[in-house]
Amino acid sequence: MQVDDIISEAQVAAEEKINLKNEMNFGSGQNHSVLLRSIPKGAPITDEIDAKTGTLIYEGHDLPKTKGAPDPKTVDQPLAAAKGVWTENGKFFNAAMDFKSGRRAKAELVKIYEKISRGIWSYKGFFELVDTAMVMSHNRKVFKFYLKPVAKGAFLVTEMLSAQLIPTQVKIKVWQRDKGKCVICGSEVNLHFDHEIAFSKGGSSLDAANLRLLCDAHNPEKGA
Repeated sequence: MQVDDIISEAQVAAEEKINLKNEMNFGSGQNHSVLLRSIPKGAPITDEIDAKTGTLIYEGHDLPKTKGAPDPKTVDQPLAAAKGVWTENGKFFNAAMDFKSGRRAKAELVKIYEKISRGIWSYKGFFELVDTAMVMSHNRKVFKFYLKPVAKGAFLVTEMLSAQLIPTQVKIKVWQRDKGKCVICGSEVNLHFDHEIAFSKGGSSLDAANLRLLCDAHNPEKGA
């Protein structure tokens, strides 16, 4: 699987062996964790990317909705459950703090997928969980997790990988514009997000006009 491949919900579940209702999945894979980015309908669609480091910033999860309980968006995100068991926030938070303090030699490796449309996901790649913080947001405390993209195999952080990240809202715009089909042949399978002008030649990952959907048969080989 390559970064920006488009896959079905069933493929994600089969690949990672997880319940897609659980968007934070610490230690769920073989030597990695999994984060899913699913933007609720009507919610603001934004990718937070640190302008200086290219680090992707992932916000932790709220308490589940419970009848008679306050709106989860009005209360602090939980670090631990009522019985003292770590929530997924807590597991990722502890891993990040252990790495930051030196108690852990290697950062937690995380795979990220993002939802593009109903039943349709895009693979965002491997990241290293390098830092975390609890911050105030709209009068409540939320977790922020800082993830740096890594090259699969070597696991080396590169500035180019950071700059090549296509924001979620741009992917959704391209998917809707191209109607979920290869722009050349109309295929709806084995699709990828492709740069018309390659990033290495100055093409932008931020402009939907420079991106398109292509299938395997029409996805040109990329040069350096």
